[in-house]
Amino acid sequence: LPTDPGADASLCGMAATGASGTNAVRYGTMRPNVLNLRVVLPDGRLLHTAGPGRQARKRAAGYDLTSLFVGSEGTLGFLTQATLRLHPLPEATAATIASFPSVGAAVACTVQVLQAAVPVARIEFLDEVMADACGRYSGMGLPVAATLLLELHGSRNSLAEQQQQTEEIVRLNGGSGLAWAEEPEERGRLWAMRHNAWYAALALRPGCQGYSTDVCVPISRLPNVVVETKQDLQDSGLTGPMVGHVGDGNFHCILIFNTQDPEEAQRIHAFTQRLGRRALAAGGTCTGEHGVGLGKRTLLLEELGQEGLDTLRSIKAALDPHNLMNPGKVL
Repeated sequence: LPTDPGADASLCGMAATGASGTNAVRYGTMRPNVLNLRVVLPDGRLLHTAGPGRQARKRAAGYDLTSLFVGSEGTLGFLTQATLRLHPLPEATAATIASFPSVGAAVACTVQVLQAAVPVARIEFLDEVMADACGRYSGMGLPVAATLLLELHGSRNSLAEQQQQTEEIVRLNGGSGLAWAEEPEERGRLWAMRHNAWYAALALRPGCQGYSTDVCVPISRLPNVVVETKQDLQDSGLTGPMVGHVGDGNFHCILIFNTQDPEEAQRIHAFTQRLGRRALAAGGTCTGEHGVGLGKRTLLLEELGQEGLDTLRSIKAALDPHNLMNPGKVL
């Protein structure tokens, strides 16, 4: 399963939130990788969204019930079993870390790698705050600079060509520090550092709590949105290291704050609303994988419009007329 779950993730939980992962740019998010779901409906009936025992890689029989329940955030039923698409392991894999003079340069490099059709498997972005936090937490000692973590998959012959293309684009954007890791142990250390980003961010302010929010925008708009968000964080005086699956236009801000400080909590709420609206203005979405929950219900209306929200409510009412499933969330 290439979606590369994060810490403490469950497969049905990832399906319920429409989660992503570090490999999403090559292999897709949970949505295209779920072939069938077993769901307990609000009235107790058991539903197999593609039919009992069905595992077809594609289908055109009726409405796409599987996609309806992926990302439903527990509002339509309990997901109890998932049938997932698997992918073969690549013949060869190589990963590297590149440092850049600015967040704009790092994200511009991402856009150019994708535009050059380099078939990268992972492109993960860390701003300088996140890179410093991850480096210290993991003991890897990263430069305090905007950083990209890249991984390539393919045959041994194709990998060499991909590495050369990637190195050229990185250098054109002022990147440095390229050294390719091909051994599983070394690559494992690199990605373990990335997976521990949440804990590394929390370590920036011991005793405080974290609030993670995300957006996703078209790749062509990503550099501007990231740069504007970085400036917004600085202007707001918030501790909010940035990290993201930028290969598919998705990035996160991990906001670390004192829960006993109402003024700081209010600044975080205002920032997350601005971030969501910034993404919408760029033609993106208010959440790429964390879901709507309670905090983004207003943004969902702005994203879908009244007609879209009314349609979602009609589906909810049809499947859960007594509003038993996660009441008050999303809609």
